[in-house]
Amino acid sequence: MRVALGCVRQFRMQRVLTQRAARFFALRTNLSLSVGAGAVNMSTLLVNRPQYSWLRELGLSEDNAGVYNGSWGGQGQVVTSYCPANNEPIARVRQATVAEYEETVQKAQDAWKVWADIPAPKRGEIVRQIGEALRGKIKALGSLVSLEMGKIYVEGVGEVQEYVDVCDYAVGLSRMIGGPVLPSERPGHALIEQWNPVGLVGIITAFNFPVAVYGWNNAIALICGNVCLWKGAPTTPLTSVAVTRIVAEVLERNHLPGAICSMTCGGADIGMAMAKDERVGLLSFTGSTQVGKQVAMMVQERFGRQLLELGGNNAIIVFEDADLNLVVPSAVFASVGTAGQRCTTTRRLMLHESVHDVVVERIAKAYKQIRIGDPWDPNTLYGPLHTKQAVEQYLAAIEQAKQQGGTLVCGGKIMDRPGNYVEPTLITGLPHDAPIVHTETFVPILYVLKFKTEDEAFAWNNEVKQGLSSSIFTKDMGRVFRWLGPKGSDCGIVNVNIPTSGAEIGGAFGGEKHTGGGRESGSDSWKQYMRRSTCTINYSKDLPLAQGIKFE
Repeated sequence: MRVALGCVRQFRMQRVLTQRAARFFALRTNLSLSVGAGAVNMSTLLVNRPQYSWLRELGLSEDNAGVYNGSWGGQGQVVTSYCPANNEPIARVRQATVAEYEETVQKAQDAWKVWADIPAPKRGEIVRQIGEALRGKIKALGSLVSLEMGKIYVEGVGEVQEYVDVCDYAVGLSRMIGGPVLPSERPGHALIEQWNPVGLVGIITAFNFPVAVYGWNNAIALICGNVCLWKGAPTTPLTSVAVTRIVAEVLERNHLPGAICSMTCGGADIGMAMAKDERVGLLSFTGSTQVGKQVAMMVQERFGRQLLELGGNNAIIVFEDADLNLVVPSAVFASVGTAGQRCTTTRRLMLHESVHDVVVERIAKAYKQIRIGDPWDPNTLYGPLHTKQAVEQYLAAIEQAKQQGGTLVCGGKIMDRPGNYVEPTLITGLPHDAPIVHTETFVPILYVLKFKTEDEAFAWNNEVKQGLSSSIFTKDMGRVFRWLGPKGSDCGIVNVNIPTSGAEIGGAFGGEKHTGGGRESGSDSWKQYMRRSTCTINYSKDLPLAQGIKFE
């Protein structure tokens, strides 16, 4: 019971991340896990049922426009959004055509001419109002995230709160961004850095954080003087529409062009157009490493700027001196939170040989106490996978793990209930370099590895291709600083005595290697949304050259 209560507290305390893995934005297919409107009878849609009447508060109906550029439209494919908890249809969205994408980009460019002239603190005021508008709809919007994505209600609300928090952060930042005045070696000269917006920021987000990741990009990009074009995940289009409606109302109330925050729901055709479009000054892509690599190549081909937030194969390392009362709830939260569908989910648990057996026993016991149910039930701690395809990936990974020498400690089965539910799974006995251990599978499977030495554990942490998040549990301060140092973790997020998930907005979020190298949210991440100019101003009547060069 103590373990179970600890897990509950950890769930409530941790900030919902946003991170990111748009598994189903496939550039080679017309990505959609939905079906045409004709296949779903209007009376069967959840939006028409009394218990889901709150969807109307978000401006949603049976059929929803999937394009916004100051006005609402959508002439493309009609897709139906499904609830992962029961696989019932929620409502329909009409996606953008390529022609509508072109129109939207043009309107966004026109809107930028207005937005860029507004002083940064005034832009911050608009972002503040967006945060306030989100606060007013936080419960309904959080419920929608839970209904459409499948994460539990408290995480859905927490995700919206993260967007609100980033808005608050951006408001202050709007009065602080800028470059230094540098000392010039030439008399009568000033040397300064000038930062300007990149113009149009394209934002492609993932199904697992359909609100927060857009919020990270949108709030910071706006105060920097950019306009935004958003393509959300094709399997969470209703969330994209609902968020855009809230933002659009703020812009319209302030008599600003709605195209400042544009949206084009769509699949591969829209995503590919954004990647190849030279008018997109920065493309922020959140998704899988495989698709991210294709996006990066398209953007690089036009020498464009990109911000990549890709996969993670994250590890917790538990040393012999660790506080196991911290380890167990941390490992449980980080491995089964959001049903294992966070980029920062713990997928590898490395245990010192002296504590291996007791930790495995306690985590297996905690797994069996996790309250599984409807994600919108406030008492639920664990909901469904997002799609049926994810269930298939779960089963395939377990079979591979067995074939490669793994032992199934608990879990491993599809649950006998409606929706895409699978059991949280714990597997031991695999070699640290087993192919399945080095594969990021976006499901709730935790591979437990046994190590002997610090050097061994640090090396295992770094040997995977991704470099997003990592954590150690220890009381040894020397080890802590070795972990943080040049021979320690090679990840973008390096933690001590906390899980791999649950980052705060004040720090820069992102990772190294195949994670993409991008940084979002806090610290100096704002610089990715701006271009820097080094400016030299001669206010004298002479023309001295740098480095003392004489040219007379």
